[in-house]
Amino acid sequence: MSETLASIPLLSPFVEFAFMRRALAGCLALSLGATPVGVFLMLRRMSLAGDAMSHAILPGAAVGYLIAGLSLPAMTIGGLLAGLAVAVLSGGVARNSVIKEDTSLATFYLISLSAGVLIISLRGSSVDLLHVLFGSVLALDDAALLLLAGFASLSVLVLALGLRLFVLEGCDPAFLARISRLGPLAHYGFMVLLVVNLVAGFHALGTLMAVGIMILPAAAARLWVCNVGPLLLIAVSVALLGSFVGLLLSYHANLPAGPAIVLTLGGLYLLSLLVAPLGPLAGFWRSGWHFER
Repeated sequence: MSETLASIPLLSPFVEFAFMRRALAGCLALSLGATPVGVFLMLRRMSLAGDAMSHAILPGAAVGYLIAGLSLPAMTIGGLLAGLAVAVLSGGVARNSVIKEDTSLATFYLISLSAGVLIISLRGSSVDLLHVLFGSVLALDDAALLLLAGFASLSVLVLALGLRLFVLEGCDPAFLARISRLGPLAHYGFMVLLVVNLVAGFHALGTLMAVGIMILPAAAARLWVCNVGPLLLIAVSVALLGSFVGLLLSYHANLPAGPAIVLTLGGLYLLSLLVAPLGPLAGFWRSGWHFER
């Protein structure tokens, strides 16, 4: 059976090499866990905030690296603590000063990014810095895969239990505030979920690329459908397809895997802009038909 699958060009790298199978499994976990979070980021108009938060975890991961080297538990705990601290601090500043939330996130993002790079540079080499910034999806081991699978399972469970709450808080927070007192819980719960998935993505794609598997599939899916259910399904499908094609592109063209995956996802988004029914090109033709009538 394995020899038959190995004869298929699209499947042979995953049949022959364990590191390719681990990379695909890690991307599957991220697609199921992180991509739905990206859909809600888009609905909340917080896509750039997600990018800022992806860099906010860097100093915590850097401190973990400084203490224990490239240790999975140390960098995970450090990243979680740093991301949660930035989420709470930026939200507190926005609610208790004239600084808006986007500006508050941007300031903490810049401080976090520069501090993280400086901390890593104090002890590590340029190779270690590249590992942290761009990830190493082809070097995922069993422990990293278990971590990604655990975070993805937690994310799917929380989103399933609180789907209606997250949709209301993302689309109409004022209405949610009128009918329920769970608005703050939904907001901060979502921020915790965002940090958890960014830390998971950090181990595979690095801090600079982790948000790509969140936002790009969500943006591509939005050009095809409007309803939340189909939007989540299409976004996850786009993430899986982009990860599969990106890994193949990385293998056959000898390219860095993380950037190849994100670039493939970007290509799927650009393709959706051209052919999707809610894209600008389809909108242009629809307006033309309208005037002809």
